[in-house]
Amino acid sequence: MTSVYYEQSRPEVRPFVPAGSLRLLEIGCAEGRFMAGLKAERCGIYAVGIEPYPDAARKAANVFDRLVQAPVEAALDSLSDEAPFDCVVANDVLEHLVDPWAVLQRIGRHLAADGCVVASLPNIRHWPTLNALFLGGRWDYANCGILDRTHLRFFTRKSLPELFERAGLALTTCDGVNAGELPWKIALLNRMLSGRFDDTRYQQFVCVAHRTKPGPA
Repeated sequence: MTSVYYEQSRPEVRPFVPAGSLRLLEIGCAEGRFMAGLKAERCGIYAVGIEPYPDAARKAANVFDRLVQAPVEAALDSLSDEAPFDCVVANDVLEHLVDPWAVLQRIGRHLAADGCVVASLPNIRHWPTLNALFLGGRWDYANCGILDRTHLRFFTRKSLPELFERAGLALTTCDGVNAGELPWKIALLNRMLSGRFDDTRYQQFVCVAHRTKPGPA
């Protein structure tokens, strides 16, 4: 992945972290800029970070109270002493995993009874991607963005609930962020079809999911 990922602070995601969440886990935390912003806004946060890449992990260690430098699949095994967490954050991480369903299920076991997962995921129905595929016949991977060459999984607004449900989590919020303008012809068609293409404006969706039933703390 490019350095763009490690340098993002994602301020548009911070409001989705519940105000009462004080024990946080962030997977794929990069250089820690998201958590640094959250800590600057809120007092009393204890945060654990997971980051597999050494250079980014070294910088993130200055932000987190504990930093585990390892892939998330391996790191979760070492965090039983830190659980339960009020909130687990995953900013543009789940789409890079071989089995995000299994990872979410394991994350659910680390949540407090009223805890939640806050996850940002790219929208494969983003209009520029659809335009390139259907009108241009192109599906070109890139170094970053919707078709990042390291993305293993792809999701739409309608498929996201299943991602969390299969992990024993209930999706309670799914809001589009980083919206762009639709071309005028598509915008007109969207109005004629009562917003059928509203979701194609968004680069990402921010999801908030809670445990559907109590589990071990």
